[in-house]
Order: sequence, then C-alpha cells, then structure tokens
Amino acid sequence: MKVILQQDVRGQGKKGQMIEVAEGYARNFLLPRKLAVPATADAMNTMRLQEKAKKAEEARQKAEAQAVAEKLKGAVVKLTAKAGANGKLFGAVTSKEVSDALQSQHGIELAKNKIVMDEPIKSYGSYELKAKLGFEISGTVYVVVAEEK
Repeated sequence: MKVILQQDVRGQGKKGQMIEVAEGYARNFLLPRKLAVPATADAMNTMRLQEKAKKAEEARQKAEAQAVAEKLKGAVVKLTAKAGANGKLFGAVTSKEVSDALQSQHGIELAKNKIVMDEPIKSYGSYELKAKLGFEISGTVYVVVAEEK
C-alpha cells in the first residue's frame, strides 16, 4: 500500500515522502497514529504543492542570508567598555552585546546564537567574528572595543 508520511518515521522515511508499506502496517500503525495518509491523487497533489512552497521558502531564506552577509561586509560595530589599568575589561563583551549593537548601529538583525565567538572578548582592540547565517553562508562581523570615558 502506498502512503505519504506526515512525520518522520524511523526506518521508513522522512516527512512528505511517499513510500510503499505492508497494508497491515499502514492500517494498524501509520494511519491511526496520523503518521501517514493514503496516497490518493488529492494527497499527492497536496504533497507536491507543499514541496514547491517549501523550496520557494528555502530560496527566499537563502537570498535573505546572502543579503545579510553583504551588509556585514562594510559594517564595523563599535562598543565601549570599562577596564582596569592593564587593559582587561570588567566583565566581557558577549555575542548578545554584539548583536544588539549591530541592530542599533547598522539596522542589521542578527541573532546572538548565529555569532560565533571562541571566547568572550575581555580586552580592548579590534576583532573579527564569524557569523553563521545558514545554508552554508557565513559572514564576518568586525568589532572594535574602545575605552569608555
């Protein structure tokens, strides 16, 4: 019996995939648990439309990520912080602070979890941080930490 999976089923396939299974397995397990629907012409049409919409959404998100990467190229984030005599900061500059500054200074919205920091910034200077934007697209965030007067 041919069915279209509504969710990922271990050992069978992924959501939206059409598979051939034993009739008893479909009738007694997949269909009652709403894990699959019978592969009728109507269901197959719906599956194709959902697949098409998903691809269009992925293309839009990829274009958006590319646009953010382009914007990041010329953007330098300037942050100020207090420090002790030897130049070590009181506290640290975190990815959340960088994300907030990027939003306020350049209008670029970038989630803090997309900014990759090996360790928090704990001294003055300029830094280059990677930003993973998804779809194997990454950008570079330039951060300058200066003394707060």
